[in-house]
Amino acid sequence: MNTKSAQLYESAKQYIPGGVNSPVRAFRSVGLDPVYIRQGEGSALFDVDGNKYVDYVCSWGPLILGHRDPRIQRVITEQSARGTSFGANTEIEVRFAQRITEIYPSIDRVRMVNSGTEATMSAVRLARGYTGRNRIIKFEGCYHGHGDSFLIKAGSGVLTLGIPGSPGITEGTARDTLVAEFNNLKSVEKLLDAHKGEVAAVILEPVMGNAGLIPPVDCFLRDVRRLTASREVLLIFDEVITGFRLGLGGAQEKYGIRPDLTCLGKIIGGGLPVGAFGGRKDIMAHLAPEGPVYQAGTLSGNPLALHAGFETVSILQKENPYPLLEERAQALEQGIRENLAKLKLSWTSNRTGSMLCFFFTDQEVTTYKKAMTADTALFSKYFAAMLKRGIYLAPSQFEISFVSTAHTETDIERTIGAHYDSLKEIL
Repeated sequence: MNTKSAQLYESAKQYIPGGVNSPVRAFRSVGLDPVYIRQGEGSALFDVDGNKYVDYVCSWGPLILGHRDPRIQRVITEQSARGTSFGANTEIEVRFAQRITEIYPSIDRVRMVNSGTEATMSAVRLARGYTGRNRIIKFEGCYHGHGDSFLIKAGSGVLTLGIPGSPGITEGTARDTLVAEFNNLKSVEKLLDAHKGEVAAVILEPVMGNAGLIPPVDCFLRDVRRLTASREVLLIFDEVITGFRLGLGGAQEKYGIRPDLTCLGKIIGGGLPVGAFGGRKDIMAHLAPEGPVYQAGTLSGNPLALHAGFETVSILQKENPYPLLEERAQALEQGIRENLAKLKLSWTSNRTGSMLCFFFTDQEVTTYKKAMTADTALFSKYFAAMLKRGIYLAPSQFEISFVSTAHTETDIERTIGAHYDSLKEIL
């Protein structure tokens, strides 16, 4: 198809590896050429060919208030008039750090960085430096960015593209990364017992969001907290996705768990690049310049990103949109399930707050292995059918959809209708 998006993609492939700056954007897993976006407005995206879509990617989660919220645009404009970056300390760093520690009781001190990947990499380094141990435990299908330790049995684009790991990761890194099964406490206990005194930290997404959406079952998070505490192993929550989305205090507030370290990102940048990690005072005191564990960043604490994020968090505190987000996401999930019932289909959907995922499998998805039973070929047909009807989803069975405050009842109804028509088309 000779669209402007297709032309741009052909040109991009000459200068950018794979034509994209993040692998899942290539649309390879759904067998299409990628869409190139011109602008966003509220709940909508507009591509370079003039097509309009209801957007459920929301920049992969940060845009909880939708595109171009005027309040966020205002603070970005005001700060850009003063300067975009100084490489020096600014007042907003202090104000935002204080705000985060007030909202998250588990965080006494917080360090601002530039991405979720940087936050998780730094948190793991800090955990190793603090404990004097080398090994970490992660969970298959959890994605914590593209740091070497995290690309072993990872989710997100690694899973979407069918890459089992990644060349360039050393044997030593692989040896120090132990992999457990999410929602399987025995798998965690077995690894801790087999490597007694060697594990620095257990890191996990408290709600998995990169192998599709997989919530924790029963008391899984509480029991992982108990296990790690009893063995003096640090517990790291990767709340880059869930932080400020499942509620102001993220998953740890929702499930009543206090980790030792927390990684944040996405929403705290208001749509601009940002990350943060924080935790107990005694652990964070090991960071340079106070302690021996080195971490630094030229653009860390960038005032544009922090002003946008601070304003976003302030709006969330003031307006408490979480009941509305719950209502909208619940209506979408209910509509999907009703469509499946009408068509006598037994496929699965999972939802936690304003995050949801529709799986092409009839199994209840509670683990990575069950997510792998989903029919990705059928998802590809579904994705194309929804895109044709003006619904923009993540181009992968193993990514999730996000609802923002900008999504209206009309958006939800339109999406439910498109879902029904798309399923009828592909069956």
